[in-house]
Amino acid sequence: MRRTRRVVQLGFVALTLLGVYAFAGHAERWCPFGGVEAAYNYFREGNLICSLGVSNFYILAAVVVMTLLLRRAFCGYACPIGALSEWLQSGARRLGLRARTVPYGLDRALALLKYVVLAVILYCTWTIGELVFRGYDPCYALISRHGTDITLWAYVIAGAIGAASLLVIMPFCRWLCPLAAVLSPFARVGLARVKRDPGTCLDCGACRRACPMGIRVDHVADVTAARCIGCLECVAACPPKAGGALVWGPPRRLGRRWPQAVLVAVLLACVGGAVAATYALPLPSVVVTRGALPKATAQLTVRIAGVNCRHSALRFADHIGAAEPALAKSCRIEVWPAPAGSAVRITYDPAKTDEAAIRAAITEPYFDRAAGRWLLSPYKIEGYSPPADE
Repeated sequence: MRRTRRVVQLGFVALTLLGVYAFAGHAERWCPFGGVEAAYNYFREGNLICSLGVSNFYILAAVVVMTLLLRRAFCGYACPIGALSEWLQSGARRLGLRARTVPYGLDRALALLKYVVLAVILYCTWTIGELVFRGYDPCYALISRHGTDITLWAYVIAGAIGAASLLVIMPFCRWLCPLAAVLSPFARVGLARVKRDPGTCLDCGACRRACPMGIRVDHVADVTAARCIGCLECVAACPPKAGGALVWGPPRRLGRRWPQAVLVAVLLACVGGAVAATYALPLPSVVVTRGALPKATAQLTVRIAGVNCRHSALRFADHIGAAEPALAKSCRIEVWPAPAGSAVRITYDPAKTDEAAIRAAITEPYFDRAAGRWLLSPYKIEGYSPPADE
């Protein structure tokens, strides 16, 4: 069981590294917590916070479904932060450092901190409309390719969590992770659970000592704690002479046990479904509306580099509105960001303007009234060249 989980963890860490270093650093758009941060602004305004994408919503939905089925198995199998923390603890044990046991009452009190962290992050993010904690985020520090928006504090916090992981098992995941706070209500009603047979249990406490989340497995018949990550360390630690006192599977009325392969298959299916939905059901990441549109409208879709977030879309709307006054009074701009060039759909009033005028407004020189001179357009339409002057 432990070997299978390590292979899955290694696979997701490798995918994260590929996203960061091979695919231009777009791993952040696959973070489920990004969907939580982006939800308020998107459903209120139709705009995503810069650097996030609709993929954050799809992966968040997949993780919620996964949690309803498997509790917090995402944390135990797919989260690279959790994997790194576990590996640090494993390395510490090999070096002879023993993990410190945190008293149960203190552990439960510290676990409340993650709700405080979640509340502070969401309040500041939703109020300001920016990822205000990005520069201090230890998770982002590990996937940012050390960008200019990272502060020294991010590395200090990441280092502190790493050092703590040498002494305490998974401290960030247990006490501070805001995503864990989001998933807890869903995990409480999760389907799968570890089940204990009191009749064959030896009451040796091996399962309790093996649990990285500090769950008193030997005190309950069914492990329904929201913090269970489905690692099955407790099942693996149960001595053979106990005769299978611990098993993992559905509620008792639905059967006795499931193989670990079921857990891995559900996890991969949920993640794969999120990836497929992102490409099969694309949603605009940014919507900018200027004025009221008439009932009869026309649309122009073009691919433009440099229009990939709310701020750049607002600048683009100002630009084409200045070059073509009809667009300043009435238009809607929708953006589907992409590294090579974003798809931009412009909905307009065909009685006031047309495609040729819009293309010209995007690409041709324009008069900047504030500067009092003509300027070259900063935008180019992929596959389109402005007509030469006669």
